[in-house]
Order: sequence, then structure tokens, then C-alpha cells
Amino acid sequence: MSIHHHLSDTTLGAFTAGTLIETISLVVASHISICPDCRKRQDQLENIGGIQLQFAEPEGMSSDALQKAMIKLGKQELTPVFSPADTSPLSSSSGTALSFGNPEVPKPLRAYIPDRLEDVEWKPIAPGIKYFAMEGLKTANGTLSLLKIAPGVNIPEHGHQGIELTQVLKGSFRDEIGRFGVGDIADFDSDIKHQPIADTNEACICLIATEAPLKFTGLLPRLVQYFSVM
Repeated sequence: MSIHHHLSDTTLGAFTAGTLIETISLVVASHISICPDCRKRQDQLENIGGIQLQFAEPEGMSSDALQKAMIKLGKQELTPVFSPADTSPLSSSSGTALSFGNPEVPKPLRAYIPDRLEDVEWKPIAPGIKYFAMEGLKTANGTLSLLKIAPGVNIPEHGHQGIELTQVLKGSFRDEIGRFGVGDIADFDSDIKHQPIADTNEACICLIATEAPLKFTGLLPRLVQYFSVM
């Protein structure tokens, strides 16, 4: 598998700093788990962060700071944390890569979707387009889902109101930016407007997370409604 499209420095830096929303973080972790290039860049950012902490000036804390923090944690629902173990490929003690389950499903996704993509319970939303809503993570005003696009079918042209991350799990698509195959990730912001189309003889299956509803240029109420309320 050759990966040609990677995470932006901005997105990777925010993931390393822990400032991304859960849904976006899941897609980032999924990509890093299979992309040596982005995993190496993440390691470098973590090392830089560690050096900065080492030389940072200590901040004064109140005597009851720990007690307040524990009380706050007790009142909040703990959210999933995607650790380095989630983003690293499985390996044996000898360093040889191991494969468990379907290689089409990256390790961080295995708690949220079936082990096999063919077992996903797809729901149609438009001719040639099906989706599977992923539950268990907070979406805020955005979306988190799998999308299955039949060969030759395109997603209506749309723009963004924040980050949209799309990782290809199977097949491929192309748009105004380029061609995206298995393992590639499209890391788009509000400056991008595009119209993806599945460009091979097999369906394109993607993992997609957005920060906010997409902005479609056409009148497709069912599709717009789905992306607006998930």
C-alpha cells in the first residue's frame, strides 16, 4: 500500500496536543496507525513537546488544586483517548508486523465498526451512496460515519465549515485536489470546495469526520439533512 496524501502539520500538531474533538481524533489515529510517515512526524512533535515542557517555567498552584481537579473529573464523563498503542501497527517481539482481523479496518476503528466491511449495515441516502453512522463518540455539530460510494458515482459538490477528514478504506476516489486511494487521507478545511467521484470498478468506502455540517451547492435535501443532523 502506497500512501500519497497525508495529514497536514496543523491537524497532526493539534492531535498530538490533544486539542481535536473526539471524532476528528479517531480518523487521525486511524490514519497514523497505517502511515509510517505521519507516525514518524507525530513522534517528532511529541519529542518537541517534551523538550518544551522540560524547560518551561513552573506555574504556581493553589493548595487545593488537586482536590478541585479530582472533583471535576468525577463529574465529567471520561472520553476515549487514542494512545500511541492505538496508532502503532501491531508487531511481535521480533519486530515483525502482525495482522489481526481485516486489514481494511485500521486498529483504532475496531471498537466502533464490524471486523469486516462487508458486515456493515449500510443505509441508502441517495442513488449509489450509502452510509453507516458510527456511534460512541461525541460529534458536537459535525459528523462521523462510513460512506460507501458505488463505482462512477459522485458526491454532490460541497464546501466545509471547518475540518473534514476523509480516509479511504477501500477503493478510491478523485476530486479537484487529486486521486485518493487506500490509506490516503483528505485533510480539508473551509477553503476547499470539491466533488469526489468513485473512480474504479469497485465501491469506494471512506471514513469521514467533520467539525460542522457540509455546505452543498445543489438541492439534495436528504443528503443535506443527513450531514446536518448526524
